[in-house]
Amino acid sequence: MNRFSQSLIRSWASLGPRFLPFADVATPDLPLSRLLRLSLFQISVGMALVMLVGTLNRVMIVELKVPATLVAVMVSLPIVFAPFRALIGFRSDIHRSELGWRRVPYIWMGTMLQFGGFAIMPFALLVLSGAGHAANAPAWIGQAGAAIAFLLVGAGMHTVQTVGLALATDLAPQESQPKVVGLMYVMLLLGMIVSALTFGVLLADYSPGRLVQVIQGAALVTMVLNVLALWKQESRDRSRKHPPAPDPTFRESWSSFTQGGAALRRLLVVGLGTMAFAMEDVLLEPYGGEILKLSVGSTTLLTATLAFGSLIGFGFASRVLSRGADPYRMAAFGALAGIPAFVAVIIAAPLQSTPVFAMGTFLIGLGAGLFGHGTLTATMQHAPKHQVGLALGAWGAVQATAAGVAMAIGAVMRDLIVVMGSPELPGLGFAGAASGYVVVYIIETVLLVATLVCMAPLIKKGRSGEFTGSAAH
Repeated sequence: MNRFSQSLIRSWASLGPRFLPFADVATPDLPLSRLLRLSLFQISVGMALVMLVGTLNRVMIVELKVPATLVAVMVSLPIVFAPFRALIGFRSDIHRSELGWRRVPYIWMGTMLQFGGFAIMPFALLVLSGAGHAANAPAWIGQAGAAIAFLLVGAGMHTVQTVGLALATDLAPQESQPKVVGLMYVMLLLGMIVSALTFGVLLADYSPGRLVQVIQGAALVTMVLNVLALWKQESRDRSRKHPPAPDPTFRESWSSFTQGGAALRRLLVVGLGTMAFAMEDVLLEPYGGEILKLSVGSTTLLTATLAFGSLIGFGFASRVLSRGADPYRMAAFGALAGIPAFVAVIIAAPLQSTPVFAMGTFLIGLGAGLFGHGTLTATMQHAPKHQVGLALGAWGAVQATAAGVAMAIGAVMRDLIVVMGSPELPGLGFAGAASGYVVVYIIETVLLVATLVCMAPLIKKGRSGEFTGSAAH
């Protein structure tokens, strides 16, 4: 790296001890500067998430006049690739390279997929919208091009995040893994926040040319960040070229990983809890605007409130789990925090109380942060050494798929109740538009209770010590 890059990394690292609650994760073999540099891949993933779900969602509907249904299909396409995260993690566990790397080739491949998707995306969107000279192009060309672009970015994003977390697990000692998880996900949130603000400023004066520049700029930044994150992180082991025994198949590894049923229960907990916290993602701001009559600026602050709650949750969980606390107990505390959070959001409507609504939103973020950190830390700690990628890939596949399905179910459920005439909820007094939202929040509360019930045996086993250590699976 040149002097500017080295100076940038040193400045970035100097912020850690003062502002990050998990800055003491550094060890002589894994200094904070190296760990923060590795975390840059999470910033690129956060930027991709904001671009797909936030910026392009609005630009396609408002400026490009693309039908909302088609936009929803395009935005949801990256979720199609989420179930393959387990396979990606497995392949990175057993990868044989002439250079002696396992993780680096997959992160590089994911980076190239992201770059390629962003490179063709703006032109595909312009053809899709029929803007300018693209007005005479067949509609299917724009649709196919946009679909391919979204799929490429989604595939690259899932690949980079899955294998990047596996690499972080490889590098960090087990006692430091909770704080490594916290650091990685704080960087993800930081990337999302900074990217959202940057894209908003750059696209304030929208034009098709500016859209092309911003998306292609995102492609270049993705490449730079991921290359910096990868630089000299994974050691080369030439012995990986010649395995002592044939590698197991994915089916054999999966069978070994799920032996005994505990791994499947852990994944079920992740799925139920993620659905419980994610179902309201597309409904919180509309609820605040439609039911509580909040302004656009006020509802936008809800996203910041939610993110701030998650940051507090990650920081607290990192500190407590690094002292040896049970990660499932931490995840259970997150689920418990979510129950009064949704109750507060529900009662904010009859009370017409913005402070109650804001407190509920903060608690949702806090609970989601505690739950996510707890389940991911448990996954990292319980994964056998040779199956870290598979375990993290399975966690990511279930988490991403459950989140996407939950958001779709929440939106459809709310709309169905509105179409049915928004009947009054018996015994609750909610009628009109509020009833559609309240039904979704009640379902989320029930899912949190189901998550706690499913998690109870894991907490007991964690106490008995049966599932401690990296050999458990």
